This record gives sequence, structure tokens and C-alpha cells, in this order.
Amino acid sequence: MNAGLHELPLVFFTVLAQSAVGAWLVFTFVLLGEKNEKSLTYIHKAMFVILAILGLGFIASIMHLGTPIRAFNSLNRVGESMMSNEIALGIVFFVLAGLYWLIAILGKMPTSLGHAWRILTALSGLCFMYMMNRVYHIVSVPTWNTVLTSWSFYLTIVLGGLVLAYTLLISNKQRSYQLNFVPGLFTLAVLCVAVVCIYQGFNLQGIHSAIQNAAALVPDYASMTAVRLCLLAITSFLLFRTKNISLLWCGVVLTLIAEGIGRVLFYGLHMTYGMAIGS
Repeated sequence: MNAGLHELPLVFFTVLAQSAVGAWLVFTFVLLGEKNEKSLTYIHKAMFVILAILGLGFIASIMHLGTPIRAFNSLNRVGESMMSNEIALGIVFFVLAGLYWLIAILGKMPTSLGHAWRILTALSGLCFMYMMNRVYHIVSVPTWNTVLTSWSFYLTIVLGGLVLAYTLLISNKQRSYQLNFVPGLFTLAVLCVAVVCIYQGFNLQGIHSAIQNAAALVPDYASMTAVRLCLLAITSFLLFRTKNISLLWCGVVLTLIAEGIGRVLFYGLHMTYGMAIGS
């Protein structure tokens, strides 16, 4: 696991951004049928937490780049570079979400425009997530250039987004929406994570060079994956068994830690094609 710790800023950026986009998707779905004004006011206030988490993710990405100037320079190749596209789409999503929240919290957002704006923002978020995934499909990195990378990234969107949105929305006493689908969907996502982790564990044995096996890059893969799955299982239990906000926030933290562990292992698997050739 130590091999991936040097990329902690990227770990924070990807996990937090994915969770924020996932939560926005849930909020968009919930708001399509919500009519109660007091409930709408509560939801719009709760949206600030999503923006704050996304903001923290972008701060982490700037730390990875070193300086804010480098962050702006990274936009120079929009349309040509996956990383530039990722950052540009992330900014678009952040701006659209932030403007929607500001106008809505001031009570100036018309209902029909609000629906269209949220959906447009959700679509930009999905494009942001797609591009984030594509950044890591590098032909010269056989341990990343696999469908398992896509599964891992998209499952974080589901896990982080569901538990964050559920925790923010469940305490709304004026709500007319239902969130009964969240615990079951979260548990299904955890099962998918387990399948991906097991398959990847076996797959690593087949990627090697003359001097190193990919599995040797993360010798604690099995133990850390077990910890990750236990943390997700605890969160799943909390979602089914309690509506206590403090315990649910513990579930949010556990989920972020679990996905952080998975992402550290992911970055620890970095191997360039020149030193690792799959057989």
C-alpha cells in the first residue's frame, strides 16, 4: 500500500469528486418530484455540503499539481489531452452546480429552469466522471488499462454518492420523497466491489516483467482489500439499521476511507509498459 501513498492528493481528489457527483445525481433524482417549499429549502441548503466536498477535492488536485498556475496551464490542451479535458469538465460541473445552488438558495430559481439546470449539471458531472476514468486508460500502463479501472471508478461514484446523499437527505422532516432504495443499491454496489477486487487480485498474477510481478507492487493487497470491504459492510449495515445522523455520518467517513484505501492500492499498481509486459 505504501507505493500509492505518494499520490494522496490524487486519492483525495478522485474519491471526493466522484462522491460529490454521485450525491448530485441522487439530489437531482429526488428534486424531480419534490414540491414542498420547506423541503426544497432544506435540500438546497444541504447541497452546500456537496459543493464543499467537491471544492476540497479540487484543492487536493491543485496540491498534486504544485501551484494554482500549473492548474491553469493544464487547461492549455483541452480537446487534445484527457487530463485537460478532465479538469475543464470538472470546472464546468463545479460552476454549474455552484450557480444553481446560489440562485436556488436566494429563491430566484424558477421550477422549470431548475429541473433543466440540475439535469444539465448532472450530465456535465457524468462527462467529468467519464473523462476522469479515461485519464487512467494508458496503453503503456497495463495494470490500469483495463475495464477494472472503469468499474472501480464508477463504483466509487455509486458508493460515495449514495451514502452522502442519504445522510444529507434523510433528516429532512418535511420530505415527501422516499430513500428506501439507497441501502439495497449500496449493498449491491459493495458486492460488485468485492467481485472486482477478487478478479483483480487473480488478474495481477498474470502481469509481469522479467524482474517483477504486478502483485509484488501491492503485497498487502489482500489484507487492505479485506479492510476496505469490512468498512463498506459496516456502512451497509448502518444504512439498513439506523437513521441516526451521527451514525450515518460515520458511514460516510467509513465509505470515504474504504474507497481511499482502494484508490491508494490503485495508484500503487502503476507500472509502465517498458518494465511490465502482460503475458
